[in-house]
Amino acid sequence: MHIVITGANRGIGQALAQRYVSRGEKVTGTARDGGMQVRLDVSDPVQQSAMAEQLKGQPIDLLICNAGVYLDKGHSINDYPADMWAQSFAVNVTGVFLTIQALLPNLRAAGGKVAILSSKMASHTLAPGGSYIYRASKAAVLNLGRNLAMDLKDDGVAVGIYHPGWVQTDMGGAAADIDVDQAVSGLIERFDVLSLGTTGCFETYDGQPHAY
Repeated sequence: MHIVITGANRGIGQALAQRYVSRGEKVTGTARDGGMQVRLDVSDPVQQSAMAEQLKGQPIDLLICNAGVYLDKGHSINDYPADMWAQSFAVNVTGVFLTIQALLPNLRAAGGKVAILSSKMASHTLAPGGSYIYRASKAAVLNLGRNLAMDLKDDGVAVGIYHPGWVQTDMGGAAADIDVDQAVSGLIERFDVLSLGTTGCFETYDGQPHAY
């Protein structure tokens, strides 16, 4: 099985890559700053085209859209730079779309699957305030994933959207609920059972359906 993981140089992405390699899978990892098989800033169309050319003719069984940013963590409503919105959406939303678009021929060739890491913070049922950009971008990518699931079903490509849990990473912080191993074990189980019958799902890492 050939698996492509964006943002595979640290955190959840790195742990997913390591786990899949230990299972004997072929893993292609991407990272903005290099150090992986593919250098990719997901928001850069030129680098997306270069990745598509590098992977041309290689069927992809699973694409994990993991790369993301949380730039407004801890910001108050009075100190939001305007360009932070554009930067965040460029990675968390546009970057996901560009990655899927670039690798569609590879996914179609394998009847592959797409796993998008969103967050429970995307849900309209959770609105405690704050983190406006992160919440909005994760809600947008949830909507994107749901609609891609409809459009790609006839191509045999399933799309799932997932909340990885509040994880002890650089982004999640040391006070988070679960460690990376717990998150990764659960996510891999979810990805394994993703199918055209469940395409468009929004689930937590431990297999619970989450309200949109």
